[in-house]
Amino acid sequence: MTELPVDQREYNRKLIAEFRGNGRRLEDRPLLLLTTTGRRTGRPHTTPMMYIRVDDRMYVIASNAGAALDPDWYRNLVAEPAVIVEAEGEEYRATARPVADEDRPVLWTRIVERYPFFTDHQNGVERKIPVVELLR
Repeated sequence: MTELPVDQREYNRKLIAEFRGNGRRLEDRPLLLLTTTGRRTGRPHTTPMMYIRVDDRMYVIASNAGAALDPDWYRNLVAEPAVIVEAEGEEYRATARPVADEDRPVLWTRIVERYPFFTDHQNGVERKIPVVELLR
């Protein structure tokens, strides 16, 4: 499992501020901010995460750094797929769509070819790590 900061919320707050302060981009990695609606609270929740472009489509991976459970942001977007994306210098509304089981194997292969650490995340858990397309 990937090593996480001791205070993940504080780390995320700082990363969000840095990202927005740099015009919604960071040069060292493909990062976006995903704002979902809390499935229990109805409040917006913003989470920084890596994104992957495949064939001009944008995807996020719900690996939760190899944790046994899906991340909260994923469970939120399953309940309410309308999201806000901040990436590549802009902010826009999008629809989050988990990739269908029949489409996942080919896409997953392309993703792990570029980012092999996702293989370690998947091998360490029993759940199938969801891949989510963000449709503009």
